[in-house]
Amino acid sequence: MIRVLIADDHSIVRDGLKRILAATPDLQVVAEAASGDEALALVRANDYDVAMLDMSMPGLSGIDLIKRLKSEKPGLRILVLSMHGESQYAARALKAGAAGYLNKDSASELLLGTLRKIAAGGVHIGEAAAASLLQAGAARPHETLSDREFEVMRLLVEGLGPTEIGEKLHLSVKTVSTHKTRILEKLGVGSTAELVRYALEHRLV
Repeated sequence: MIRVLIADDHSIVRDGLKRILAATPDLQVVAEAASGDEALALVRANDYDVAMLDMSMPGLSGIDLIKRLKSEKPGLRILVLSMHGESQYAARALKAGAAGYLNKDSASELLLGTLRKIAAGGVHIGEAAAASLLQAGAARPHETLSDREFEVMRLLVEGLGPTEIGEKLHLSVKTVSTHKTRILEKLGVGSTAELVRYALEHRLV
């Protein structure tokens, strides 16, 4: 039996995933979390075969959450299930320690197959992520961002201000502002509006 932890801040998503897995004899949802902090606490206290994570949740999330979970339980297999663009987020998630990345609009059959593949020690990436990893040698501007800068950029594009981003990532407003300045410089844009346009053009949102 493959023991699965589901971490997603939307209860309707968790319920849907549980229904999909309930129809299989070899996959069992044994715990669920509504935030990254809750997921981390569960992983510290229990053993799971696969953790299925949303990329964006309240508190600890994204790349930071993947790294923390892997540091706690190196043998834990992590599947990221997200709405974010696969071409960029998948590559970063895999580098952080995830074993797979799926978009939330994937078919249930693909989800089940991916969970089994990951639990058995395999890795799953889509064509877009594979292409991104192959092109890593010729980095585009956003690929030069650090993981922290990438998280800040994502939240800026979502419309959050420096104070909100600081609270979410546990950073000071000054640090967030410094990251924002570096992001704009690295991407060659002059404002948040141009940053949003850049993100849309490169399918980062």
